[in-house]
Amino acid sequence: MVMFDHQDSLGALNEDIPLREKLECIHGVLKQQYDFIDRISVTVYDAKTDILKTFVDSSGTDEPLQHYQARLADAGSLRDILGHGRPRVVNDLEVFAAGGHIHTQQILKQGYRSSYTLPMFLNGHFFGFVFFNSYRKHPFTPDALHCLDTFGHLISLVITGEMSAIHTLLAALKTAREITHHRDVETAEHLDRMSRYAQLIAKELSGKYDFDDEYIEHIFLFAPLHDIGKIGIPDRILLKPDKLSGREFEQMKGHVQKGRQIIDDMLQNFGLEGFQYVDILRNIAQYHHESIDGSGYPYGLEGGDIPIEARIVAVADVFDALASRRRYKAPWTNDKAFAVLRRLAGSRLDRECVDALERNRAEVERIQDQFREIQAD
Repeated sequence: MVMFDHQDSLGALNEDIPLREKLECIHGVLKQQYDFIDRISVTVYDAKTDILKTFVDSSGTDEPLQHYQARLADAGSLRDILGHGRPRVVNDLEVFAAGGHIHTQQILKQGYRSSYTLPMFLNGHFFGFVFFNSYRKHPFTPDALHCLDTFGHLISLVITGEMSAIHTLLAALKTAREITHHRDVETAEHLDRMSRYAQLIAKELSGKYDFDDEYIEHIFLFAPLHDIGKIGIPDRILLKPDKLSGREFEQMKGHVQKGRQIIDDMLQNFGLEGFQYVDILRNIAQYHHESIDGSGYPYGLEGGDIPIEARIVAVADVFDALASRRRYKAPWTNDKAFAVLRRLAGSRLDRECVDALERNRAEVERIQDQFREIQAD
């Protein structure tokens, strides 16, 4: 007899919904069997900077950690997990009470008393951690841990599956740019710096705009592709050391529409048209040359009509262009670069984004130290 009475408890994972909702679905199913699992959270790892970043969680309104990051080298207890090559059970988090790490203190302050931590890997490379937290002490029995292993790997597959698709898309776009033109228009160091400046700005503005960690991570991922449309600009224009003629500048402005078209084609080819955050990528490529006063291109948008992610990336890009070496100029000091940003704030650039970057000047300087231009001999 054929029956269709059974409801797939994890059926939501087949739907085109945000990662947070998928994680909440998994948490809900898990909690039916082990009601002591009060929180599931995921951090992702940036290998270039050794930074762990909060990414997504199922805590609801109970969010002890948001927009938090820390160097893995400074998190000895988490680093030990990788050293041992095994997950970690902490049945009483009070053992870390004397520690000075903000994340530990915040978790304890929220009332969590135990945790199970499982590392995530993508193609053999460390990608981040999955955390299961409970308000109870000593809840993790062998049977519970066996089940959590299964759910932990399911979560890891959901996270890495979605993120690997994005990383593959980004790699394809970057490769297309590099293969099409072997030219030093935007150095790798420039892209590393400006994407992290954009991340700083987004984190600083998260309270006003209600950005979550997932959104901020996608700003970071997509910012380097703002000028992907320059693939279609001839070298005689793109590499011209002198001021462009009016006709040449009109051709140069066309890179934003070219960028949008390239991205749309790639999204279709990779089957990612419905990805939740894909409009961030489109908006960054298409609108990052719009100006607050309406004098930008290609549409002459003003103020809040310009998507916030485009306003963020514009400030990050302009600052790094000023503060780094280009074919036609020596690098400016940060004082001079920030002074120019302040002059442009309210006309070309978003004032809130400019202020947000300048408030994080110490972190800007750390990024500059880490991603210095490689000078040719």
